[in-house]
Amino acid sequence: MDSGRSSEIAFDCSSFRLYMDGRVERNAHRMETMSAGFDPDTSVASKDVVIDAATGAKVRLYLPPAAQAAAAAATTPKKLPILVFFHGGYFIVGSSAEPMYHRYVNSLVARSGAVAVSVEYRLAPEHRLPAAYDDSWAALRWAVSGADPWLADHGDLGRVFLVGVSAGGNIVHNMAVAVGAEGLPAAAGVQPPRVEAVVELHPSFSGQRKMEVEDEAFFRANNNRWAVIFPGARGGVEDPRINPTADGAPSLAELAGRRLLVCTASEDPRGARAKAYCDAVRASGWQGKAEWFESEGVGHGFFVLEPGSRTAAALMDRVVAFLAGH
Repeated sequence: MDSGRSSEIAFDCSSFRLYMDGRVERNAHRMETMSAGFDPDTSVASKDVVIDAATGAKVRLYLPPAAQAAAAAATTPKKLPILVFFHGGYFIVGSSAEPMYHRYVNSLVARSGAVAVSVEYRLAPEHRLPAAYDDSWAALRWAVSGADPWLADHGDLGRVFLVGVSAGGNIVHNMAVAVGAEGLPAAAGVQPPRVEAVVELHPSFSGQRKMEVEDEAFFRANNNRWAVIFPGARGGVEDPRINPTADGAPSLAELAGRRLLVCTASEDPRGARAKAYCDAVRASGWQGKAEWFESEGVGHGFFVLEPGSRTAAALMDRVVAFLAGH
């Protein structure tokens, strides 16, 4: 490899600096973690579970107060929706234990009353894609297997929600594609799992052709990032995992779920692609209802960065109402 290539920057932001030769310098703040346990602010309990010792893939499970009360009283618990959550971080930083995502899922579980599975996937560039997709698919299949008592006792397999932020929103799309194509495994004598709704919060997509409204610098850097973290992608950024409307991509009409919510922000450079994706789902002949929600005057991921803001509260209200079917 050309020795001068190591100094060429592919993507540079406050979270990390990624070089074209695959080196990465991460902001230590984005790799901080918070322990699982009881959260006094929301009364939500959480714990970590390793689901694949070979890869190290694990999940963080969340149990809402009502389920804890039922367990403590040894009463027959009411079955609750299963919310499978995928964190953001460009596929490069973050984790299910990152404080801002841990707090967000605690709040979402408290508000929605769902049992949650927050997925810990391997990060690029050390583990190049499709590792994150593979881990996410394994975690989703595990989540509906009833392997853990929290899920077996409290989870309703007929109401599975997929929720993801940024790169996690991209993962959610790809999980919905996979479920639509392959379905989810059903154990004998157990209700078959069914994805009811899909929520993509500021999802990350791209493509070879720049949209007129896209920022040129971000567009080029984002595509450089993809080339480094997924050098085996079919057609580069025309791979359907990053460009859902690319030629030869799986039909959006086959997405799992019957309700889709795509959320963007007016100051997010990813927003135009996310809106175009939602429009494409609507035009595909998909039998569900696709909704789009834009937060004004804010940028990418504002709701996990500033969860106490009025705009973040409005988005949380929208997501909770959507999950409840409103």
